[in-house]
Amino acid sequence: MRILITRPLEDGEEIASTLTTLGHEPLLAPMLSTHFHDGTAPALDDVQAILATSANGVRAFARLSPMRDIPVFAVGPQTTAEALGFGFTTVRNADGDALMLARATAGWADAKKGALLHVCGEEAPGTLGAALTPLGFAVRRAELYRVDAAPALPDAARIALEEGKIEGALFYSARSARVFSDLTAHLSIQAVEAFCISPATASALDPVRFRTLHVAAAPNQDALLALLPPA
Repeated sequence: MRILITRPLEDGEEIASTLTTLGHEPLLAPMLSTHFHDGTAPALDDVQAILATSANGVRAFARLSPMRDIPVFAVGPQTTAEALGFGFTTVRNADGDALMLARATAGWADAKKGALLHVCGEEAPGTLGAALTPLGFAVRRAELYRVDAAPALPDAARIALEEGKIEGALFYSARSARVFSDLTAHLSIQAVEAFCISPATASALDPVRFRTLHVAAAPNQDALLALLPPA
């Protein structure tokens, strides 16, 4: 199956390798690009744990700070793996989305033992703060990067779509799905199967435009890839 990967390039390349191993033909088509901020590391004096809702949050923090002994509460498997790969010694996996991370954090942390630092992008929603602040937690945001929308489809992806040579597309966020919809508004993509990591991501797509639209049973990459047919 020839599959478009709409994730930012760094993550997309890793997924492409996985798809190749599974016998599929990946084509990179990043809908978003990540730009890390320079500057000083976030202060950690009163912080009991880092909240990470994306692998990019971990990468951004690790670029600025050598601290690796502060606990990391990660949203899911990929973010957990990224934190472990950077050498963080205590990493917990909520295995879900931001709301599941908030619920897990309420059990892992003690509101009396310090603040929680959410390492995130400029566009990240305030889900964690909205869920945890009423429980007595102090949640502080550290916006360490921004994510920009692609201005156009990569030429290879555009040509493949025009020629009807794309059979599937992977979508990992509602924003990337919206960008893809905008950039393909003039194209017929009815031969494409859309594979979405969550209902929120799927809701950003018009199912009428696709051959079929699939939603992962859980909001993680393993569940998303499980939707793909055997090669």
